[in-house]
Amino acid sequence: MKAFITGAGGFMGPHLGRFLKEQGFELMLTYYEPTSDLEELRALGETIELDVGDKEKFKELLAKFKPDRVYHLAAQSYPTVSWEKPNLTIQSNVEGTINLFECLKELKLDPIVMVAGSSAEYGYVTEDEVPIKESHTLTPLHPYGVSKVAQEMLTYQYFKNFGLKGITIRIFNTTGPGKVNDVCADFTKQAVMIEKGLQEPIFRVGNLKTRRAITDVRDEIRAFYLATEKCEPGEAYNVSGKNVYQMQELLDKVLEITGIKVEVQVDPKLLRPTDEPIIYGDSSKLKEKTNWKQEIPIEKTLKDMIEFWRKKLK
Repeated sequence: MKAFITGAGGFMGPHLGRFLKEQGFELMLTYYEPTSDLEELRALGETIELDVGDKEKFKELLAKFKPDRVYHLAAQSYPTVSWEKPNLTIQSNVEGTINLFECLKELKLDPIVMVAGSSAEYGYVTEDEVPIKESHTLTPLHPYGVSKVAQEMLTYQYFKNFGLKGITIRIFNTTGPGKVNDVCADFTKQAVMIEKGLQEPIFRVGNLKTRRAITDVRDEIRAFYLATEKCEPGEAYNVSGKNVYQMQELLDKVLEITGIKVEVQVDPKLLRPTDEPIIYGDSSKLKEKTNWKQEIPIEKTLKDMIEFWRKKLK
């Protein structure tokens, strides 16, 4: 079995690559402006630079490799960046997905395709609407969320019109070792920097009142794999943690694990124009198909992230 991963140079790519290699897959991994270690990727399989906006190169690689599975992770994936670069976000995420399906259609390839969707597709959600089901209205609050709705609709259309077997996974808050630019990564990195004397003992935070269900990336990756094995093409599935944490709780856990004493300050730069008060998904649709469940507790996730930063921040 062969698996083709786009966006393998991001946070989830190395985790997914290691998991699939353990399952016996032959891998082709593509990256563009990577944030992860390319040498680690190269140890997993053939690793090639690919801008998914380059349809001809995309097609050439797919024709050469002929995958049984495609995991489409490539995206401009930061909501805050999508406000600064809305055109780039829409172009990268939407055009890249069109190119993937057009290449498969033209080559007459028939892999199962997992497309990385997002809880950002739902937008503003009130207390009485959680946990959010897949049937909830999609009203995203930023260009990134809009781009993910478009990717999902394209996945559905190419299945209905051309029989291309695409599945969308609506990813809720996911973190773990190697993650950057989310609240857990920011908290754990700051804690280790203070611990090592690389930052004064002032902890800069955004909105500590928002609440999120958080999944460890290693649990998320199992969901990706199970979805391609057991879920229905053309459908979308939530993958969400089962426990909801206020950001203040996460900060308290990080400070408890590290034992550091800090002054906490709100940084206006870390506040968003709009911020969903709670994000928590209902994963029962996925669980019914795959028996997936969240296994890794938040305490282990945070401890592993702290150890990651202790090794990285020499």
